[in-house]
Amino acid sequence: MKLALDPQMFYATSSVYELPDIVASLGYDWMELSPKADFIPFFRYPRVDDAGVRRLKKVARDAGVGIASVLPLQRWAGPDEDQRQAAVRSWKRIIQITVDLGVEIINSEFNGRPEDPETAEAQFLKSLDELLPLLEREGLQLIIEPHPDDFIEDGLEALHLIRGLNKDWVGFLYCTPHAFHQGHDPEEVIAAAEDKVRYVHLADAWDHRTSGGLRYISNPPGNSTRVHQHMEMGMGEVDFDAVFAALAGVGFDGVVSSCVFGWEEQGRPISERQRDRALALIGKHFGSDAEQTVTSTRSRP
Repeated sequence: MKLALDPQMFYATSSVYELPDIVASLGYDWMELSPKADFIPFFRYPRVDDAGVRRLKKVARDAGVGIASVLPLQRWAGPDEDQRQAAVRSWKRIIQITVDLGVEIINSEFNGRPEDPETAEAQFLKSLDELLPLLEREGLQLIIEPHPDDFIEDGLEALHLIRGLNKDWVGFLYCTPHAFHQGHDPEEVIAAAEDKVRYVHLADAWDHRTSGGLRYISNPPGNSTRVHQHMEMGMGEVDFDAVFAALAGVGFDGVVSSCVFGWEEQGRPISERQRDRALALIGKHFGSDAEQTVTSTRSRP
């Protein structure tokens, strides 16, 4: 098992080349590279050249930090065909960047529009017709999560489509702050996923469904806004003991990544507390040997 940090709370003040040292200083051996303006932006073509990729790989190696995954977000399931083609073009470059970094995992989201899921699914599959052969040729894992406001938000429905792609190397990402948008308890989704669950995002959220949906500023209840948070564990209502017990029950041995957003001024202490809580949960539900392996293994790619 690998414990990683998505250092998004440091993005505004640090270049992509400064992130490995920050991650190492926070006690993590692995880093998740989510969308960043000077690397791979949201819904845009990558902003890094081959020299920059080589530089980032060296900086990470010197810091003793492995890159657990690259996380691009592109409109590969969007209704606009020009945008879909641009997304596929970006994906092809992202795949090359991932390979050149020596990374084995790309994780992403379904994208598309929930009000028109049939069109979105058709666009998604059209994009995969081009990308799956390339991903397979490069020996990469593609790990996909259902996200609030995607054409698939339900955890079991997402899992069914992933299985339908019929590729052993396509897996499922369980995102704990999206637990209340997935339509089922974490235990049910994780148990159904079994060996397909290969990546976990760790952050907390409030259950927007309680009190008649009246907890949020976004009113009236039932409007189309998807309200969710990526808070520090313990601030919300996700049952992390249930999540980790379910992960242990399916023999999970993938990547667990801390993904707290929105508290940049507290980025360091939150990241450290997230690390300690994740390790304690691993020790509690997987055993002390598993916790020791996570804490003692340092990648040097």
